[in-house]
Amino acid sequence: MISRDKAPTAQETFMQMAQAAGLRGRLLVTVGILILIRLGIRIPIPGINREAFANALQGGNNPILGFLDIFSGGGLSALGVFALGILPYINASIIIQLLTAAIPALENLQKNEGEAGRRKISQITRYVALGWAILQSIFISAFWLRGFAISYGPYFVAETALALVTGSMFVMWASEVITERGLGNGASLLIFVNIVATLPKSLGDTIQFVETGGREIVGRVIILLLLFLLTIVGIVFVQEGIRRIPIISARRQVGRRVLAEQRSYLPLRLNQGGVMPIIFAAAILSLPVLISQFLKNPEYTRFVNNYLTPGGNNAWAYSLFYLVAIVFFSYFYSSLIMNPVDVSQNLKKMGSSIPGIRPGKATSEYIERVVNRLTFLGAIFLGLVAIIPTAVESTLNVPTFRGLGATSLLILVGVAIDTAKQVQTYVISQRYEGMVKQ
Repeated sequence: MISRDKAPTAQETFMQMAQAAGLRGRLLVTVGILILIRLGIRIPIPGINREAFANALQGGNNPILGFLDIFSGGGLSALGVFALGILPYINASIIIQLLTAAIPALENLQKNEGEAGRRKISQITRYVALGWAILQSIFISAFWLRGFAISYGPYFVAETALALVTGSMFVMWASEVITERGLGNGASLLIFVNIVATLPKSLGDTIQFVETGGREIVGRVIILLLLFLLTIVGIVFVQEGIRRIPIISARRQVGRRVLAEQRSYLPLRLNQGGVMPIIFAAAILSLPVLISQFLKNPEYTRFVNNYLTPGGNNAWAYSLFYLVAIVFFSYFYSSLIMNPVDVSQNLKKMGSSIPGIRPGKATSEYIERVVNRLTFLGAIFLGLVAIIPTAVESTLNVPTFRGLGATSLLILVGVAIDTAKQVQTYVISQRYEGMVKQ
């Protein structure tokens, strides 16, 4: 059920944020932490030839690592203390959410223990993120940086790993502070800001690429920019797409008053998981590349480069794996967000029903069918958004946006929409509080 109140306009939202102390405080907390994180990315880890490492990372041999570098806002190539960023926490979230569906104890915590259960799962996720950060940090300091260390040895590995783990844990804590005391989802906002931070460099490289080329290059860039614009329009359309299931509330008597039958609707989003399925899919597909860097096995590395990277000889295989991963995580994330049985029971408790559908099991089955169809459409759209613009980018041979493709656009638009909705929710809440006080 949703309110029929008119949403505030953009001007009203900014005015309310300027006047309301609560909103102003949340905004200042969010902006302050984001600035602090961006500064931390540029604090260098000592003892490393960062210029040589950045050139090796951006040489184009590992497109997925370049994509992860965008996720960390350039922190991976700059090798600052926040180089890992929010990635260990995201990987830990993927692991815990997969285990929640497989381990009954975790599923019981999530579904039946309420807020206390969710806190326990959050604590477990933090421990897993710590362990993952330790593994990644040791791997990076012991293997990736071996050829770039000024003085390589056990002390260098321990010192670098400690700095990376500490920075990652601080970023995780900062993201939770934003979620609890700021505006929007902290992890998503950190990724949003990191992607935005790479835009000036990509635009500058594109301008330089156009200046050094001819009219043909200008035409390619214009086509690519138009495709990005159409992609943004499609993203907004799908992110805002809602299937409204009509609901009828039965006539009730409260004291001597008889409440008439009321009609409303149950909103089901076309894309239940938002940007999370595509983030999870990208994180999963980065694992084979990381493993190949660790094993140094020529056959495995050749297989990964040919089949599991967007720039490989068999890019279609990578696109297929990417699409399957996005569809899987879309259904998985949808099952976590929407439980048809719980929705059916809540409707029955409120004395509400869907016209033409019997309460109980029939209602849950109907909602499940609708959710599955919507999830399939949303997942296919996410997959096409992630694959087609990247394929066109490779076909047009415009390398300056490599890594900053439609996936990044989807994250940018999705996070912006979700954050704007949360701000509007606070504005409406402040408005009602003002009316009650008057």
